[in-house]
Amino acid sequence: MLRPGEGDSVLASYLDDISSSTPLAAAEEAELAARIRAGDESARNELVEANLRFVVSVSKEYQNRGLSLVELISAGNVGLITASERFDETRGFKFISYAVWWVRQSILQALMEQSTVRMPVNRLDMLSKISRTYEALQQDGSVPSMETVADTLGFSQEKIEQTLVDNQPIRSLDAPFEDGEEPCLLDYLSPEGQLTPEDEVLVFTLREDIDNVLGDLNEREAEVLRLYFGLLNEPSLTLAQIGGRFQLTRERVRQIKEIALRKLRHPRFYAKLRAHANV
Repeated sequence: MLRPGEGDSVLASYLDDISSSTPLAAAEEAELAARIRAGDESARNELVEANLRFVVSVSKEYQNRGLSLVELISAGNVGLITASERFDETRGFKFISYAVWWVRQSILQALMEQSTVRMPVNRLDMLSKISRTYEALQQDGSVPSMETVADTLGFSQEKIEQTLVDNQPIRSLDAPFEDGEEPCLLDYLSPEGQLTPEDEVLVFTLREDIDNVLGDLNEREAEVLRLYFGLLNEPSLTLAQIGGRFQLTRERVRQIKEIALRKLRHPRFYAKLRAHANV
């Protein structure tokens, strides 16, 4: 397992070692989960090792925020191990759909505890205002939209959106409302809504084999996904920013994104994944 403080050569060797790992079938995951509950450490190791590449993909999203890639991957792997020990296969979903939450939380915790980067006071104040406003608006039992929060604060929706994009690794926003696997504030307040676990896996696959899997989309749909998810090593853009490029409204870009994702969720796509990306 990769350890913090190890150099580029060790990282390169680690990435080479895990490059051949492939996700397991659901039945294999279920068998391993049952063995893990019975105390089988080798089963835990097998489940973890099959998903190490996904941790690397998630870790890269948090680069340049105060920790090296080695440190981010190490933190993400801790989350992956935690997920392997808590995974309940009887709930009917794939392991990685469950594990992504723990991977992200572990990385975010490491950023909070170890990063030497300090947030400017004005930005911290803005985040605090967003958090307090959200909590106040949900008192009636509803889930306030980004637009409602922006209107209440008197800021543009784009300003709220960009603040959240720039500051996702802030524990106060990413912490679950309750202990366990509950939604967190960013699940509701992120610029376009946090990805579902299934879409996390989808984006991972797109990054791994983008030319093959985007062939099911038309040119505009593929380009919107590339820009929105930051594929091909490009920085991710908000819906409003993408709309500016194409001279489309933010809502129209959102519709194109949702249409594209629906196409890629089709069973035909998953068959294609197994043929081209081993996912």
